[in-house]
Amino acid sequence: MATDRKSILLRLDPAVHDALARWAGDELRSTNAQIEFLLRQALADAGRLPREAARIPRRGRPPRTSAPPNGSAASQEPDEPEGGAPPGDD
Repeated sequence: MATDRKSILLRLDPAVHDALARWAGDELRSTNAQIEFLLRQALADAGRLPREAARIPRRGRPPRTSAPPNGSAASQEPDEPEGGAPPGDD
């Protein structure tokens, strides 16, 4: 459950923070999510990630389905004038 998460104060060198923030942006994560991702990866690589550790919650836009529903704005093409000429070019 997301409310069971611990909050900590983390002091970082400003250059390290900036590098983490850029990296997080490149991977479409928040800086906080990037730090947690890297810590979990380091724990797993060292064989120290607890089995009972909850998975990182998925946030953001849900995965796109194969086809948008009928009538959605994303599937509508703009109207083109008949005859191929733009309006006002008489």
